[in-house]
Amino acid sequence: MKKIIFLLALFLTTMTNPVYAGLKSEINSVIVRSGINKSSISVSVKNAYSGKVIYELNPKMPVPPASAQKIITATPAFLALGKDYKFSTKLYKTNKNEYVIKLGADPYLNSKDLDKIVKSIPKEPACIKIDSTVIDDNEWGEGWQWDDCLNPYMPKFSAYNLDKNLMEITIIPSMIGYPAQITQNVSYPLTFINKTKTDKNTNYSIKTGNTTDVLIIDGTIKYNRSEIVNIPISNLKKYFKMKLSEAIINNAISSSGIYEDTRITKNDKLITLLSHDIKQAKKDIYKNSNNYIAETVFKLGGRYKDGEPNDYDCVTGSFQDGLEMFYKFCKSHNLDYSNIRIVDASGVSKNNLMTADFMTSFLLKTQGFLEPELPTAGEGTLSKRMLYLKGFIHAKTGTLCNVSTMAGYIVTQKKQKYVFTIMINNSDFSAGDKKMLEEYILRTIYAKG
Repeated sequence: MKKIIFLLALFLTTMTNPVYAGLKSEINSVIVRSGINKSSISVSVKNAYSGKVIYELNPKMPVPPASAQKIITATPAFLALGKDYKFSTKLYKTNKNEYVIKLGADPYLNSKDLDKIVKSIPKEPACIKIDSTVIDDNEWGEGWQWDDCLNPYMPKFSAYNLDKNLMEITIIPSMIGYPAQITQNVSYPLTFINKTKTDKNTNYSIKTGNTTDVLIIDGTIKYNRSEIVNIPISNLKKYFKMKLSEAIINNAISSSGIYEDTRITKNDKLITLLSHDIKQAKKDIYKNSNNYIAETVFKLGGRYKDGEPNDYDCVTGSFQDGLEMFYKFCKSHNLDYSNIRIVDASGVSKNNLMTADFMTSFLLKTQGFLEPELPTAGEGTLSKRMLYLKGFIHAKTGTLCNVSTMAGYIVTQKKQKYVFTIMINNSDFSAGDKKMLEEYILRTIYAKG
């Protein structure tokens, strides 16, 4: 009789479980065949409607999440800022006949925009000041490597964001055996130590000298092809003020060229406002994994942790403010964040630690907002991956040295919907091997789930 009751219970469990009975063993087989040690893999798969665990492997093991962390940090920030938020740069006039540029840390502000703002300043002698208090002046994330200062995917970020915080240099070949010529597209003070040689192949490196404004370019440049390289701007404040002076000269405005720091007051009059919509930032963070925009948005969202501030509140967004915003979000959604660590907003630092279980729980709580924002196969960071799952998967990827991650939503052939997180931290296998395992796991879920 007991055996009959047991078999009946087992049958009912199987019937009510939306997951194919063999899914767990199928995923385990995929992992075993990959050769990657199970102890370095963390997986969590849950039903997107009930939250029921479908499959898990080391779900509570903290792992650096790489850029998949942007899901965790950007979402509370975007929700705090609101769908109608705009990155705004404003020009005010004080009762002392001074003009104040109120920076908004707009990641899309460019030199042409700055010129438009300057056109609103009268041509008579003008005292121009800058209010940069919207976010703090920490331009670099904790745990970011010093030798990444020339990585165009990791430029600095601040209230002085301008021209994507990048500048362009061109390496122009000459005759074989002779040095290449190096030019730059903006007049920013850089010193080049040119050790290049024109040759039949291109193989060069760019390193910093004794300061970040000294660049050592060494190696070979192919004789018939110029190289265009984006270089992160080392001093954002200096670059902004140089471009501001350029705009003032171009518009024939008389000014001392000295731009003191200040704060606007309630008595100052708004003259001009130039803004960019927040929608582009969602695309650039979730789909294109832009690091400096993720960092900027997190700090800006932190300004809203206690409610919407105004320009006169002297509220300066910081990374710590962003963290407090994040913690409040977790508490309001009953998310236990005690086993994770966040030290930047972009996931660049390997000091970040996340668990697969936390990430799938977060995905469950935010799917109404988040799922439409994530790329499907053929888009963004998934542009060349899993094209057979186009429309069935929406996910954020992450890659660091030894680490590969992916988290998001998947709809199976049987029309089941799951949230998933896969994090692999293994130094014995290539990035390609780890990404292949991610795809085989997801392919199995799609076919068998």
